[in-house]
Amino acid sequence: MDNITITQSDIAAMEKHQRTRLINSLSGFKSANLIGTCDKLGQENLSVVSSVIHLGSHPPLFGFITRPRKVERHTLENILETQHFTINSISTEFAKQAHQSSARYPKSVSEFDAVGLTPYYEKHFPAPFVLESPVRIGLKLVEHIKIASNDTEMVVGEVLSLSFPEGAKMPDGYLDLESLDVVTISGLDSYHVTQRLHRLSYAKPDKALFPLTREGEPSSWKALEHDLD
Repeated sequence: MDNITITQSDIAAMEKHQRTRLINSLSGFKSANLIGTCDKLGQENLSVVSSVIHLGSHPPLFGFITRPRKVERHTLENILETQHFTINSISTEFAKQAHQSSARYPKSVSEFDAVGLTPYYEKHFPAPFVLESPVRIGLKLVEHIKIASNDTEMVVGEVLSLSFPEGAKMPDGYLDLESLDVVTISGLDSYHVTQRLHRLSYAKPDKALFPLTREGEPSSWKALEHDLD
């Protein structure tokens, strides 16, 4: 397959929706999550996002990007109002329902109800989790950053609680998302399942890499090849 080269002027001349789909695809596979919020009156909101990123582990921080406020942004407004939100992974079982939450429902409509997912509350935590989600994270707002170059905004939250199936956590702390049928997103609307190639040892300049088992134990390339056959 031959490569093509697209210049800045070519990108600018593209039809808007084609340009949006192309640029969104360039960053590769992204995490697929649902952000759960509610306002102070208890009106719930659920929104699919593909921009969740890990910002640090000490303290545990995650962030995500919201689009410019040219229209109402219920998720952002609720987070700024209540200072809490949830991040919920999307599994193969409800990927279509999760995608439907991206529709522009009025604030008075709960996306939980509209798409058929279940809000779940933990004691003393004000934002709703998605009961069907295999990985649920509760966070408090710690930073809100406005990005001047394109009027998007970053929300940064600190992890207050975690919930996932016990068997998915390996002895070394690694969470095996593949075993939970978690999906990823490419572009704006393409959902994917994953296939692990291997876990690898910590990289050092003077030491050769070696494979790890799923549990994080040292293995051998021969054993790995056998497992993949």
